[in-house]
Amino acid sequence: MDLAAMCGHVCELAIETGKWIRQEAENMGSDKVEIKGINNFVTYVDKTSEKRLVEGLRKILPEAGFITEEGTATDKGRLQWIIDPLDGTTNFIHKLPPHAISIGLADETNDILLGVVYEVVSGECFYAWKNGGAYLNGKPIHVSDTSSINNALIATGFPYTAFNRMEGFMRSLSHFFVHSHGVRRLGSAAVDMAYVACGRFDVFYEYNLNPWDVAAGIVLVKEAGGQLSDFKGGKNFLFGMEMIASNGKIHDNFVATLKEFL
Repeated sequence: MDLAAMCGHVCELAIETGKWIRQEAENMGSDKVEIKGINNFVTYVDKTSEKRLVEGLRKILPEAGFITEEGTATDKGRLQWIIDPLDGTTNFIHKLPPHAISIGLADETNDILLGVVYEVVSGECFYAWKNGGAYLNGKPIHVSDTSSINNALIATGFPYTAFNRMEGFMRSLSHFFVHSHGVRRLGSAAVDMAYVACGRFDVFYEYNLNPWDVAAGIVLVKEAGGQLSDFKGGKNFLFGMEMIASNGKIHDNFVATLKEFL
């Protein structure tokens, strides 16, 4: 399997679909928003974007199955495309960046073989494939060299469900407000992880995540030289609903610190 060539085709598909999303943003209004659950929204743009991606990915790798946020395809296969057609829907509804297309390809062991994160507003395309490095618009990227949490810029996501962990999360924020360069909340986990991969953020942590939020970001961070774990420091981060992604140099200390709160 030529992962480099396949990744190129996936990038082309994401960019093409992203152009369509930008066009539709002009037509977006509150009357076109559906509510899936508490603070969880979907639009016709999410659904149509997913259908376009599924159709294109079937042509690229016909034998693969799908794990999709909006459930437009549920085929099973030895290989699985894991798709978020519009990560950051709330941002999109309010005409805010960032919002992104996220596409990962997992094998039967749930190892991510390639990943593409296309940030729709900026047109930045982050991509990586296993043992091939990580890239942004054709240029290699690497995680930061920050070696101390005190000097780190931290990304996170504010809980919009699973409020039972809110107290510990808020205590962690209070700690990192004081003991870091700052904390940012952009509203797209896929973009947060891409920004860790290219060194803009030093670490990202969040809970209540889905596999489509993080699949592409996993291979981006790995191939850019970073490190990933769940909150306990283990490997249950694709389906475990929690993620720490870092430059690697501060990872162990960050895990140990976060354990005090979550």
